[in-house]
Amino acid sequence: MTDLQHYTPGPAHGARIRKDRGENGEEKWTLILVRELRHSPEKVWQAITDPAHLREWAPFDVDGSLGTVGATVKLTTVGAPAPRVTETTVTRADAPEVLEYKWGGFDMRWELEALGSGTRLTLWTNIGHRFIAMGAAGWHICFDVLDRLLSGTPIGRTVGPEAMKFGGWQQLHAEYAKQFGVEVINWPPQAAQK
Repeated sequence: MTDLQHYTPGPAHGARIRKDRGENGEEKWTLILVRELRHSPEKVWQAITDPAHLREWAPFDVDGSLGTVGATVKLTTVGAPAPRVTETTVTRADAPEVLEYKWGGFDMRWELEALGSGTRLTLWTNIGHRFIAMGAAGWHICFDVLDRLLSGTPIGRTVGPEAMKFGGWQQLHAEYAKQFGVEVINWPPQAAQK
């Protein structure tokens, strides 16, 4: 069920960037997103590891559970112009606290910390510097969709080009670009403001 006409994302918040050097001295940018959710770590863990849950909010589909160390699964990017499939192996799965794997060659690290009756969810992901504000805007919307899904009021997955056409994404992209001191990329060029 998609109910985007009643959804407006809040202001850009809970994200920061870190620049490191890779093994060969190249710049390595990491986007760090923190979101407080009203749901238990166990419930959030299921949402970030179970293929059926991921299909409702994440920017990729997965053909198996991400909840077991050593599991090899395929992640398929949703909404990409051409199918983008990445095979990955889960390198860490300490339920319900830490999950690590790669998506398209980029490290993905999820930490879940109990916070009262809810969870502080932190995602670290490598991303090209040029696309870091776009990624922050996309994950912001994904986390909003996740929170509503877990609350029993789903609004439908909004990712890829579909998310970029959404006016709320455009605003978030501009806000995160300003926060991070990076250029706003006009992509897609004819993005409709809804």
